[in-house]
Amino acid sequence: MTPDTAELAIADPARELPGPPGASAAAQAGVGRAAADVRGQGIAGLRQRLGAAVDSLGPARAAAVRDSWSALWRSRLLVWVVGVATLATYGFGPVRHAFIPPGLTRGFGWLGDLLAAPAARWDASWYLVIAHYGYRPDLGAFTASRDAFFPLYPLGLRGLGSLGLPLIAGGVLISLLALALALYGIHRLTSLELATLTRRGATPSRPAAGAPGETDVARLAVMLTAFAPMAFFLSAVYSEALYLALSVGLFYAARRGRFALVGVIAALAGATRSTGIVLLLPALILYLYGPREDRAPDRPHARGLSLRYRLRRDALWLALAPVGLLLYLAYLGLAGGDPLAPFHAQDVWGRHFAGPYAGVWDGLRAAFEGARQLLSMQQTHAYFATGGESPFVAAQHNLLLIAFLLAALVATAGVLRRLPLAYGAYVIAALALPLSYPVTSQPLMSLPRFEVVLFPLNIWFASWLASHPRLRRPVLACSGLAMAFFLAQFATWHWVA
Repeated sequence: MTPDTAELAIADPARELPGPPGASAAAQAGVGRAAADVRGQGIAGLRQRLGAAVDSLGPARAAAVRDSWSALWRSRLLVWVVGVATLATYGFGPVRHAFIPPGLTRGFGWLGDLLAAPAARWDASWYLVIAHYGYRPDLGAFTASRDAFFPLYPLGLRGLGSLGLPLIAGGVLISLLALALALYGIHRLTSLELATLTRRGATPSRPAAGAPGETDVARLAVMLTAFAPMAFFLSAVYSEALYLALSVGLFYAARRGRFALVGVIAALAGATRSTGIVLLLPALILYLYGPREDRAPDRPHARGLSLRYRLRRDALWLALAPVGLLLYLAYLGLAGGDPLAPFHAQDVWGRHFAGPYAGVWDGLRAAFEGARQLLSMQQTHAYFATGGESPFVAAQHNLLLIAFLLAALVATAGVLRRLPLAYGAYVIAALALPLSYPVTSQPLMSLPRFEVVLFPLNIWFASWLASHPRLRRPVLACSGLAMAFFLAQFATWHWVA
């Protein structure tokens, strides 16, 4: 029995892996009527109506919608064109060591398999398996690997699947909708923070001619997020986009003083991924120290650790933050498994606790040994544990990972200097998992994917880049090219992050 066949050994094999169901006749008829309506009124008329609807939102919201939509469709078009073209040119690649459950990530015909390439690779298989089979904790070690993947995203896939949508299509749809909301939220949040800094005198109240404004920085923050080197994960069957949307929404709701919504979002984030619970930290900081838009500080001149806002009843909503995680643990226990399995699941994936942020040192050492490996120009002797990979490939991975770490450290310092404390505290806390639980062969494994959802890094980078206009196009072009390069590897089953 293996993870691929765990259910097949106990369930009815007659229809264990159904093919993607087709749309109902009523749904097809509805689509046909909608298409006819669009053709009837003409594309120009439709654009005019949509433009008028966006304009009615007001200047700030309209700018956020337009900039977010532009970044969304341009970046996702790049993702699918590169992914499909790479797979059509080079084939599927080395899939010998990949987990590819039959009927869930392939078997959709030549066109369907091409379209699935940018979305259904590596961890996507686990989300699809969970959505189709469930966690099945009663099977013990055979399904223990699934416990590391939190339930909210696969529950969404399962819900859409019950409506007749193929699981991969449902996963992509959830990720795209979440990404759209996240980009819009980043635009609005960036504008809000820059406006607050301007009121406090941190930036000139009347910028000089040619100086970047709030809209420029917000637009850049959205573009940097959509075209980040690892941003192709944001439209794949991964939970990254959903978690990004929830984390951005939590910050925006907390800045507005809507702490009932903050508590609900925090609970959902805790059910989305293991780092979701850390969102309670920035929520508490924003509640007690601000900045907040809902009311003036109770102690406006408080310094240091002195609270600027007194506790009120609405602080009780923050107690909802661990509910999502606790419900997941309770489910595992009641279903016959270990309620603490998500914490032990890191061992299944080769992670071990090395001490708070001790993975930084391990990553530096692995990168140094990787450089020695490459400079030696030989593979007969490995300078470090390779985990079964080619020493050259492992060395390249470790050098790439340390580059992402150094970039994150620089950006984190910028966040701490430029943005309110809650943003920097969130980034530092969110990096605790990948930097405290290294993998022996690649201590910083998956760090680039963890970083892609840390939106404060992009907000700071956008504010810096806005002050260096000559670098905007080259930086965005290089970032987009890097995303295309990493996506080509991902689509052909090469490990990226």
